[in-house]
Amino acid sequence: MPSRKFADGEVVMGRWPGSVLYYEVQVTSYDDVAHLYTVKYKDGTELALKESDIRSQSSFKHRKSQSSSSSPSRRSSSRSRSRSPGRPARGRRRSASQSREHKDDKKKTIQETSLALLVLVLFKPSENNTKRYNGEPESTEKNDTSCVILEQKLKPDLEVKRVLEQYSLRSRKDDKKKEEIYSEKKTFVAVKPIEKVPTKTKELEFGGRIGTFMMVFLLPATVLYLLLMCKQDDPSLLNFPPLPALESLWEGRVFGVFLLWFFLQAVFHLLPVGKVVEGLPLSNGRKLQYRINGLYAFILTAAAIGVLLYFQFELHYLYDHFLQFAVSAAVFSLALSIYLYVRSLKAPEEELAPGGNSGYFIYDFFTGHELNPRIGSFDLKYFCELRPGLIGWVVINLAMLLAEMKIHNLSVPSLSMILVNSFQLLYVVDALWNEEAILTTMDITHDGFGFMLAFGDLVWVPFVYSLQAFYLVGHPTTISWPVAAAITVLNCIGYYIFRSANSQKNNFRRNPADPKLANLKFIPTATGKGLLVTGWWGFVRHPNYLGDIIMALAWSLPCGFNHILPYFYVIYFICLLVHREARDEHHCKQKYGLAWERYCQRVPYRIFPYIY
Repeated sequence: MPSRKFADGEVVMGRWPGSVLYYEVQVTSYDDVAHLYTVKYKDGTELALKESDIRSQSSFKHRKSQSSSSSPSRRSSSRSRSRSPGRPARGRRRSASQSREHKDDKKKTIQETSLALLVLVLFKPSENNTKRYNGEPESTEKNDTSCVILEQKLKPDLEVKRVLEQYSLRSRKDDKKKEEIYSEKKTFVAVKPIEKVPTKTKELEFGGRIGTFMMVFLLPATVLYLLLMCKQDDPSLLNFPPLPALESLWEGRVFGVFLLWFFLQAVFHLLPVGKVVEGLPLSNGRKLQYRINGLYAFILTAAAIGVLLYFQFELHYLYDHFLQFAVSAAVFSLALSIYLYVRSLKAPEEELAPGGNSGYFIYDFFTGHELNPRIGSFDLKYFCELRPGLIGWVVINLAMLLAEMKIHNLSVPSLSMILVNSFQLLYVVDALWNEEAILTTMDITHDGFGFMLAFGDLVWVPFVYSLQAFYLVGHPTTISWPVAAAITVLNCIGYYIFRSANSQKNNFRRNPADPKLANLKFIPTATGKGLLVTGWWGFVRHPNYLGDIIMALAWSLPCGFNHILPYFYVIYFICLLVHREARDEHHCKQKYGLAWERYCQRVPYRIFPYIY
């Protein structure tokens, strides 16, 4: 096995991928398997480079002293005017072949220098013009080591080029031919995309292999426990429900209804209605296309439910077999997860998820090995994110409302049930109305599609998020109109924060140059993206999480305070968002480096202002 040349912590010159420019970097680690160095640039950007793309600083200093040993004016004035241009100076005669080689080397150097200038313009890591819209000066946090070296090399080489052109003995025809060939080469290099070297996932989340293994069993068990608790007359935490018989948890007809629901939503998703948009660039620069028609699917679903109710179909069948539907969804999500992992084993390296490529089966199975698994143009992860589970959540809530009216002989639903259904319906419709915004979320851009998202989308969302409505069927709660009004105001505040913060972020990501966003200030990063420091994102680092938590509390309050069970959702949601915030912090610090540290100094609070 070859030994490494550069040590950890050593300051060297690293070539920027896709260019001929070298920047001052620090070696942070070395991968013995892939033979790649992880280096850190001055702006905090971390990349994996081959040993051939790294040079010691001394080699650049030596080159600098050679190129600047004499000025172009001194070299030109030392030449005798009486001497033939084809003859070298006395004492320095060389053969014709040596002279030609010397000239070719010089021309090669000039070509490389010109090419470096071209690549400098095209491929130099961009940095947002931070204050362009605010009338403030641009940020000067740039790594200019290679620019200094290039400038020092450029002056003498341009002088050599002028002399060679002036005294060249080759025909103009040959020169023109060479220029055309070189022009083609230069054009080819200019359009060549930057290649990123895929790396294994080194930092494991969710407790690593042991944690993910336990969660594969813990998540279904939690859903089963919550639903059994809601069925009890006394759903206290200490009153553990008896375990049902295994045969009572499964029914073929229920599983058939679930499959029918899943494939009906798939048909709605494939309908050629709605606009087609591009997602964010992948690691290889490619952009996937997505059809935005979630709202159309919701309207078609509502029409289908209306037809069923018109023909007096008993929708409370969902309530009567709720536990069996949850088990059917869990079995389907497990089968889907196995299929996703098996197919990911044949996926190209560049299509694997950055967070699910650890090489450990259970970890990659849980987090998702492939980033965007598709069957043709049908994106499985994108479909499951918003369709079967999210729309199914609304249908389940409606079934609980009808079940409450039937069981308690009510002519109209209770005020508590109306509030829960209305708040959560608004949330789902908002998500479908702003469907395009999900393309910028962590679930789509970073997380693979494995058991975590498959179970979360198809089981956790519809059967745990509807816990308040399910609870109210067996435990009716009466609230007054003033209390209902106060809860409604709280939900509206949470929704306003959630929606306005997400709109600011999504609009800025899509088009930072939009004149409507001219009042927003931001910190530039080496990736070319900006970090907002005004509006909601200057208030706390994750204002959308704050709005989400306020809404979650408003959904639980109509259930009263007799039991903590209906507040499981808000407690879980706080834990989820705090954990997700920690993941975001870790990824952003790696991605944005010093710019993220500046942002954290500017916006010190994470989710809760003046608290956390």
